Amino acid sequence: MHGVTSDDLAVARTPDPDLLDEIERYYDAVPRSAARVEDFGPLSLFVREGAGWPYYARPALGHEGPAVTAGDVRRVLARQRELGLPEAFEWVAEHDPLLRAAVEEAGLVVHEHPLLVLGPGQEAPDAPGGAAVRVLAADDPAIARAVAVPHLAFGEPGTGVGEAGAVELAAKAEVLAADGTAARVAGRIASGHTVLAAAFEGGTPLCAGQHNPVGPVTEVAGVGTLPSARRRGLGRAVTAALVAHARANGVRTVFLSAADEDVARIYRRAGFRPFATALIAEPAGAGAEAG
Repeated sequence: MHGVTSDDLAVARTPDPDLLDEIERYYDAVPRSAARVEDFGPLSLFVREGAGWPYYARPALGHEGPAVTAGDVRRVLARQRELGLPEAFEWVAEHDPLLRAAVEEAGLVVHEHPLLVLGPGQEAPDAPGGAAVRVLAADDPAIARAVAVPHLAFGEPGTGVGEAGAVELAAKAEVLAADGTAARVAGRIASGHTVLAAAFEGGTPLCAGQHNPVGPVTEVAGVGTLPSARRRGLGRAVTAALVAHARANGVRTVFLSAADEDVARIYRRAGFRPFATALIAEPAGAGAEAG
């Protein structure tokens, strides 16, 4: 793990239990703004109400009964298949260390993603100079293009300069406007569930990302740079703007999960510290991603 110090590893091995519980409560709360919850004892299945991102199953908040078994996992998987949902589980390894064995016994593949945090009292990251970053209002005409940027970014994973540029951005924005995705994001902005920020050049968004506040906690998510515009510090600039917005609006704890260690290293340079491990379980070949 390049650039990780022994102190970083010690923090990641022994996360603060109060902060871990705070993040766990956040993970349980976020889907409830757009999903119903089905109870499976030690597991909760979040079922999307209406169009949009399909949710997942995760440990039931506050469950104190027997540990999760592979049978519990299989019952949830059967329900996900019945509803036509992705067979997916998400959780924090350090909070529910026994779940992985049950999930793997049920036949899913587990992907690990570094979880990093900017906790209470930690300074917000500085924004690199030269990037014109703004937080978008619900009626901003650039929403569709800003939402399209991370879609293209995650379509060409990694941190190297890629192919997708302005032409691909315009085409993807049209698709996301037509299928209602941009309107759904605008609705979440209007309701205060999502904050969207983007870095612009000549009126074109080159990098965008979100934070999704719940009380004093928020997660920075979906920060992606147009592949042809990578290696310019735009992801760090957007992240800094999101953190600044969160802190200015009373958020105490900001966290994120990175797709891999190369991406995590960028966030560490921006002031985030390793904290725990986010796990995503899916059938083999499903291709989990985070960040």
